[in-house]
Amino acid sequence: MINVSNLTMRLRLCLLQVLPLMLFTLVESSQAATPLAGSALDDGYSDMYNLHFNDAHAKFQEWITMHPDDPMGPGSDAAAWLFGEFERLHVIDVELFANQDRFDSRSKLTPDPTVRQSFESRLNQASGVADAALKKNGSDARALYVKTMVSGMRSDYALMIDKKDLAALNYSKEASAYSKQALTADPHMYDAYLASGVENYMLSLKFAPLRWLLTLTGAQTSREEGIRLLKLTGAQGHYLAPFARMMVAVAALRENKPQEARAILIDLKKEFPSNSMYDRQLALIH
Repeated sequence: MINVSNLTMRLRLCLLQVLPLMLFTLVESSQAATPLAGSALDDGYSDMYNLHFNDAHAKFQEWITMHPDDPMGPGSDAAAWLFGEFERLHVIDVELFANQDRFDSRSKLTPDPTVRQSFESRLNQASGVADAALKKNGSDARALYVKTMVSGMRSDYALMIDKKDLAALNYSKEASAYSKQALTADPHMYDAYLASGVENYMLSLKFAPLRWLLTLTGAQTSREEGIRLLKLTGAQGHYLAPFARMMVAVAALRENKPQEARAILIDLKKEFPSNSMYDRQLALIH
């Protein structure tokens, strides 16, 4: 007999596991994968993927100064603060997401209070600028994306650093609602498909009774669709393409295809040579 109480608890934990993977699903997209170069915003994300966080902050500040009415500026800078803290604490890690036991046994971490203050300040600024844009146009896809970004990053921080699962779940519900509105306003935001790709693939790994419960909540659990969407983002996304390719590497590791994962990480290392995370993961693949 299935213990419904235990299944419900595991359902909540599985849904929460997907949340940190949504961190970078909240940025502008393009029609085809292109190098992260050409604007201060592009250069900031390139610096961020290279783990040059001081440079990323400088580029994002430049964008904010030049485009004070664009909520993507402070939203992106908040992402740099969060991603920098995740790197310091080794949170964003292929092995963490590929290894279920490691994720389930993750510990509450000790955040840097100065980073947290800067992170919250940028989140509040981004939300305020986005709200102002939405008052002028309630279907402003860029502003809706930034609202998604704000809720999503708060969820990530609550889950992965504070280990406050219920708070993370509440923020994730906000992010999901804004994301749907953003995609309705502009269905060609290829970066946005990363969220559904991760959801489908990660939840497809759960055992059958749990997958059934997940479908009742509206969750998508198709492995094939998940990998398709991850590859779509990697091929046609822009800011998210590197992160999507990393998640394809996660899928390869979970499916015991280490050489496929290794090839992806080697390509990412060539594109972002200063990212030591790729080195750490490559060292673990034989």
